[in-house]
Amino acid sequence: MAKIEQLVSADKKIGVLYGGMSNEREVSLRSGKNCYEALLRLGYKNTELIDVDKNIAQTLLSKGIEVVYIALHGKYGEDGCIQGLLEILGLPYTGCGHMASAISMDKHMTKQALFNSGIPLIKSISITSADEVKNGVDLKFPVMVKPSTEGSSIGMTKVDAPDELYGAVVKAFECATSVLIEEFLVGASITIGVLDMNGETIATPILELRPKTEWYDYEAKYTKGLTEFILPAELSNEITKLSQNYAIKAHKVVMASGMSRVDFLVVEDIPYLLEINTIPGMTDTSDLPAQSQEMGISYDELVQIILNSATLKKH
Repeated sequence: MAKIEQLVSADKKIGVLYGGMSNEREVSLRSGKNCYEALLRLGYKNTELIDVDKNIAQTLLSKGIEVVYIALHGKYGEDGCIQGLLEILGLPYTGCGHMASAISMDKHMTKQALFNSGIPLIKSISITSADEVKNGVDLKFPVMVKPSTEGSSIGMTKVDAPDELYGAVVKAFECATSVLIEEFLVGASITIGVLDMNGETIATPILELRPKTEWYDYEAKYTKGLTEFILPAELSNEITKLSQNYAIKAHKVVMASGMSRVDFLVVEDIPYLLEINTIPGMTDTSDLPAQSQEMGISYDELVQIILNSATLKKH
């Protein structure tokens, strides 16, 4: 692995944004603290942790922050809102720009953006009202009901029969203003990190997730022992390469920058893209740090790669 350059000067005042106001606040607090400690180890001694609230613009300006490291997850942090605000303030920041963030945060918009990309997508529909399903849907059951703009499987339900659909949709609308209904397929759940480093876009080794629950729900994601992690995934060389190529292509199609993590479901050797995460978790048990470690990139080096993305042109 080539040496990772330090593109942001060590004397810059860096603000690590974490916490925030989304349903993923607790995960963000853990991610942000880890990234903050890594930045200190990397020599960025003028770094400060900032818990994001409605006064974030005033806070950043009053503290004289020069570069922003975004460790937020979910609403207001991963959806383009904070990115747009930082652009108005003229502050460089890590990760994707406001447009790539907004597209990737919305599962339906992600599918729309990738529709003509050649990347396989599971059949689905998007609705903006629960009443739209009262006369049925043109999908094969079972289906997954997903809030379009939530992460961590929050608000998601597997629906086995049409008479259960309305209640699941109502539940999903408690978390978002649009809902994705997607046919439920059985296959291997995999996730692939994508990094922009040293002028190249590369894919990490593939991590396979084998939940002990029926599907990879919130409980399986955050309860120790409920998911088996296989790294690298037990896939053929052909499917491994194909999936990694799809991940890089998806990253580029939505104009992501810095890093992303792309989730797939492999069914009969077809990698179906599920979603793109533009600010992957950076906790002790998160996927992207483990994938990076597998390819020889330490946690601190990964944080440096992400910090370097503050120098990239945003979309």
